[in-house]
Amino acid sequence: ARFRREAEILASLSHPHIGVIHDIVEQDDGSCYLVLEYVPGVTLSERLREGRLPPKEALRIGAQIAGALAAACDRGVIHRDLKPGNVILDGDGNIKVLDFGIAKAARTAGDRSGTALTQHGHLLGTPAYMSPEQARGLPIDHRTDVWAFGCVLYEMLAGKIAFEGGTVSDTIAHVLERDPDWTALPPDLPHNVAVLLRR
Repeated sequence: ARFRREAEILASLSHPHIGVIHDIVEQDDGSCYLVLEYVPGVTLSERLREGRLPPKEALRIGAQIAGALAAACDRGVIHRDLKPGNVILDGDGNIKVLDFGIAKAARTAGDRSGTALTQHGHLLGTPAYMSPEQARGLPIDHRTDVWAFGCVLYEMLAGKIAFEGGTVSDTIAHVLERDPDWTALPPDLPHNVAVLLRR
């Protein structure tokens, strides 16, 4: 039931920078799978192994990611696991945001169905990109994706992860208690972009 619900959420999204779902296939034995759009290219994570991106390129990619997240938000969908590994860059410089597999439809205020914890109490998402409220298991909304977007944009510009620790617990502690290393940002970064990242 969870798989089908998440597949239906993904299928409801239509945007040039979001990976498309083509079909939901259910087998006679009850197992299911998705048929997703094939997106050739490399992940943003793979690209970042080569080093930071020039500010102009990072901002162009960032604008495409933001557009995809805004389209998802308009449909009441929170991605909850935005990270460089879930962004594909094609050969033409365009991106697709993938893996809405732990996406949730936004609910009314106070409804904990959008929480970062499963019924079993496990965190969902990637710790280095989790918003503080997501890491704490509190109710979340679209601002969780805004936080993750800030982390991804920082990583593109600084060439390193904004919040990183030796263990999952250390990483979450950094998210909750520390600022990123702002001195790692390029000195020629436009002031308004630095302000955006700090916010």
